[in-house]
Amino acid sequence: ELSVVSYLRDHVAPLLVGTDPHRIEDTWQLLYRGAYWRRGPVTMAAIAAVDVALWDIKAKVAGLPLYQLLGGASRDRVRTYGHANGADLPELFDSVRARLAEGYTAGRIQTGVPGLKTVYGVHQGTAIAEADGVAGAPRLDQTARPVVEDWDTRAYLRHIPTVFEAVRNEFGPEIPLLHDAHHRLTPIEAARLGKSLEPYDLFWLEDCTPAENQDALRLVREHTTTPLAIGEVFNTVFDYQTLVGEQLIDYVRSAVTHFGGVSPLRKLFDYAAQHNIKSAIHGPEDISPVGMAAAIHLDLAIHNFGIQEYSGYTDRTHEVFQHAFTFTDGHLHPGEAAGIGVELDEEMAAGHPYAPAYLPVNRLADGTVHDW
Repeated sequence: ELSVVSYLRDHVAPLLVGTDPHRIEDTWQLLYRGAYWRRGPVTMAAIAAVDVALWDIKAKVAGLPLYQLLGGASRDRVRTYGHANGADLPELFDSVRARLAEGYTAGRIQTGVPGLKTVYGVHQGTAIAEADGVAGAPRLDQTARPVVEDWDTRAYLRHIPTVFEAVRNEFGPEIPLLHDAHHRLTPIEAARLGKSLEPYDLFWLEDCTPAENQDALRLVREHTTTPLAIGEVFNTVFDYQTLVGEQLIDYVRSAVTHFGGVSPLRKLFDYAAQHNIKSAIHGPEDISPVGMAAAIHLDLAIHNFGIQEYSGYTDRTHEVFQHAFTFTDGHLHPGEAAGIGVELDEEMAAGHPYAPAYLPVNRLADGTVHDW
């Protein structure tokens, strides 16, 4: 995070002094092409911050919500999915019921695996591997060292189909169910998982294998009809060229904040639309309401919208980032405030200084580091 701060403060900000804030495309190209070392998460996050700010300025000058400058609304509201998780089936069922009670109409299903102590997406007691976004959810102090999770692919591949069978039996065939493999499988393992989940009609299988090797998705595609969603760790359209051009995936998952902003993400969606691929913007709690608001404006405007991930925020976050977007009956709307509709309470934010934290790491039983 501090690398992005330095990039903005020490490199980007001096370049912006005296430039025209309405020249959004020109500024984006300057920041991207003007830096000899292109792409990467730090550079693209910094560019995204500027791009979103410029769209906010332009829409405020126009006196319109951002989505109106993107062509107006293509739908009345934006469908979301929430996170349901549990160490075992009873706990998972309780979590699904809780998401349904909150209004969600679709859910990402993550569960513990017998024999493993800590698994991605599942919290136990006061320690969690990933925040599920519910206000007041417990937080694990990760400021000292990363949490170490354990992993056994064969146990996971045996267990997950039984979980989805149980969820379907409990909640019926109508609820769209999603699952995140979080880059942990080889292509042939991902193909096996996708095939084994076909009877349970998943909305998608997410990040089934590390997709830096885009060609690997050909093998997965050949062996399963389960829809595939990929891209939350991608930074530019070049990460997608094979995946989109050969229709190897069904949903693109990049976030406004990590992909260079509204400008390039809109272009990605237009490219994806040529190949019958839909949007699915990454929306965990660690993307602030600024990035979320920009995403919702895009969701409302584009034609090939798929679904929006939304984990919700704590009450304190809502106070610091005062926003016009609303969540009702499992759907989001960006609101009608001019700009992106978010105002930062800088005084309140200053009362919560930055603290370093780590995401978990993952190891096999023999200690080998595995993808998290």
